[in-house]
Amino acid sequence: MTTTVNISPTSPLGVAEHTLFVCKTCASVWQDGKRLGESGGEKLLHQLQQLAQDWDLRDQFLIEEVECMSACNRSCVVAFAAKGKLTYLFGDLAVDGSASAVLQCASQYYTKADGLLPWSERPEALKKGILAKIPPLSQ
Repeated sequence: MTTTVNISPTSPLGVAEHTLFVCKTCASVWQDGKRLGESGGEKLLHQLQQLAQDWDLRDQFLIEEVECMSACNRSCVVAFAAKGKLTYLFGDLAVDGSASAVLQCASQYYTKADGLLPWSERPEALKKGILAKIPPLSQ
């Protein structure tokens, strides 16, 4: 289940062409089957939302919170996706201090026609935590 956090339509159909998914259940503390307090993913999401207010690409990227991205042992997790581009899934992101690197990498992703993010060009926080690079869907 996903929830739209920041709607910034840019395509002719009124839908953002790039999406940054953020797992909101990452780094949760659980007790008796219930989550306690704010998760690390929610903290990262809030930091991204705050930074995105002044981000040049805020109108080109939809930021969506996701209930779970099934990478619990590698939290915190984000993904970049766009039609016709590779989809990237990154994990092992620090709750504090990763948000600016995520937006920097998203900016790099945006400029690449195929979405390819070479290791050497990625911000330090996203060099080691790659979990998946998924081929684009056929257009």
